[in-house]
Formats: sequence, structure tokens, C-alpha cells
Amino acid sequence: MSQIHKHTIPANIADRCLINPQQYEAMYQQSINAPDTFWGEQGKILDWIKPYQKVKNTSFAAGNVSIKWYEDGTLNLAANCLDRHLQENGDRTAIIWEGDDASQSKHISYKELHRDVC
Repeated sequence: MSQIHKHTIPANIADRCLINPQQYEAMYQQSINAPDTFWGEQGKILDWIKPYQKVKNTSFAAGNVSIKWYEDGTLNLAANCLDRHLQENGDRTAIIWEGDDASQSKHISYKELHRDVC
């Protein structure tokens, strides 16, 4: 039988978290007890070109498993992952690249990433 190990979150990390453990637990419970409501709210965090009307469309029938999220909506992945962060967070780290040798690493800002991919 496996054991559950809990690790204390260092204060300097906990202070920067967007939610605390109690909020996480409440969100987790809502995701289990009311998934359409929970994921409907989470979907609103993204910028949609055409907003979704249906949160999920799932089938777990034998031989016909199908899971579709927000299938009637349209969004731009690059706009959500990169563009929307440029104005207020352009100088913040978007990607931390680390080579096979852990001493080789690079922090790439949103502005640098935008410059390199656009």
C-alpha cells in the first residue's frame, strides 16, 4: 500500500501562489461534483474568438470513447499563450529552457519569445 507524503511549501513560494491549499481543495471538489460549472468558469479565463456554448461532450461507451472540450468555440492558442501577456508582463519569464547539462539554462521573456516566433 502506498503512503501519502505531504511536503511543506516554502513561504517564499506560497506567498506567490494564486491560490492556497483550501482554495485548491474547494476547486477540486467543484470539478468533481459540478464539472460543467467548474470547467465553464475555467474556460472564461481564455480569450475566445467565438465563445463556446457547450463545455464538454463526452462518451465512455465501450469501443466509442470520445472526449471533446469547448468544441463549438474558437480560440487562438498563440494569442492566449503569448500575445495577451506582452503589455503587462512582457519582461517576465515565459519559458525556462534547460539543456541536458543542468548548468545550461536560459530564461526567455514573453517579449523575446514574441520577437523570435513572429
